[in-house]
Formats: sequence, C-alpha cells, structure tokens
Amino acid sequence: MPIHDWTKVGPSTYHHFHSLWIGELSKALNSGLLPPAYYAMAEQHAAGVVADVLTLEHTGTGAGGNRAPPPEDDGGVALLEAPPKVAVTEKASGAWYASQRRTLTVRHTSGDTIVAMIEILSPGNKASQDKLEEFVHKAYQTLSRGIHLLLVDLFPPGSFDPQGIHGELRRELVLEREEGEWPVPGKPLTLAAYEAPEPRAYVEPVAIGDTMIDMPLFLQWRRYINVPLEKTYLAAYGGVPQRWRSVIEG
Repeated sequence: MPIHDWTKVGPSTYHHFHSLWIGELSKALNSGLLPPAYYAMAEQHAAGVVADVLTLEHTGTGAGGNRAPPPEDDGGVALLEAPPKVAVTEKASGAWYASQRRTLTVRHTSGDTIVAMIEILSPGNKASQDKLEEFVHKAYQTLSRGIHLLLVDLFPPGSFDPQGIHGELRRELVLEREEGEWPVPGKPLTLAAYEAPEPRAYVEPVAIGDTMIDMPLFLQWRRYINVPLEKTYLAAYGGVPQRWRSVIEG
C-alpha cells in the first residue's frame, strides 16, 4: 500500500492511526523480530524524547541491579555483513567529537536499559520553531547517550523544517555525506535510522504514493534488525474508519 497524504485529515484522525501503527510495530517486534534478550514497549516519555516504541534490553537484574554490557553479537544483523539498503548514508564529522566533550550523561542502574527508540513524527512536532527545536534537541540528546533512533516523518517539510526533519537533525549532528545524494527532488518525506553514539545516518527519502522499505533499527554498535514499516503501516491503516479513509484516498 502506498504512503497516504495525511495532510487531508485532522490531527485526531492521524493520532488514531499513529496509535494503531505503534501497536502494530510493537506486536511485530515482540513476535520474533527482536533477539531473545530484547523487548519492545510503548512509552510516554523516556530519555528526553517522547517515545513511540522503545526497544529495551532485559537483563533480569531488577531495579537497582548492576548491569553488564550486552555481548557485541547479542542478536541482530552485522553491519559489515549486510549494510542497510537505503539511498543515503552519512557519518559524524569531527565537530561531533568536540561537542561530546561538553556532554554529561546520567545512567540508571536498573536492569532494563533503553538501547533504541522509534519515533513516528506528528504535525505537532513541527508546528512551531520552538516545537521543532525541542524535538531535534531531544533526539540529539538521545543519540549522545548511546541510544539508537529510527525516525519516520510522513509529513512534508514546512517553514520551520525546509529540508525535512533529517535536514534539521543532520545540522545538529554535523553529519557529512558518505553515499548517495540528499535531498532528493520529489521525495520530501523521510525514513531515517541513526546509529549511536558516533552518529551515522541511514536515510531513505520517500513520497506520497511510495511503498516503504524495511528500515534498520540498531540494537548495538554495527548490529541492527530490519523493521517492517510497510507491513505494519498496512495493518494499522485497516483500523482507520472508512469515513476518513475515503477522504485520505480522495
């Protein structure tokens, strides 16, 4: 099913779909896509970003327990063995490391440590300059804490993000091009996976009418799983009332 034009309906209809999509993503991740040591949950707030789906590492130590770092090969696809099939890749420039010297991180010692997040943007995230800057800053904080991030933005650029959400975040992260051209004319929407803590971006520009590819969600440095965006989008769209599907589909 192609990506729909969600600007045709109001915030309440999109919020309904948004909630359904989060549920479908959580169901897919917890039904075998994630390695056994990981699980996904919908959360309201975590690590400075309003989270949609959080991939958490379960260590079984309980609150206040000491946590050993996960093995480097604790599930997922190795990046060197199978690089994500996206249009654009970017990596951190030297300016990122300079900014890291001024960063203070605080980590909780409980057993369920956040390792990755999925964010599906809503119009409210880009409704004003303040809202946009708040989102970008929180995403930056998330990555600087070593938490991997997958962003899905199905709304076109506006006056506050003229090059889309990735354009704003890549400037904050000081990314430089490795492969591919960006932005892509006629592809104003964005699927973007970010690997932490040394940020590397894997970006797939898309447009209304396109089919979404599976996007990487990193669980560890250089290891990821593929998230079935199209399959879960289709399942969620089935829960949108026909009253609003007729408007969306024109």
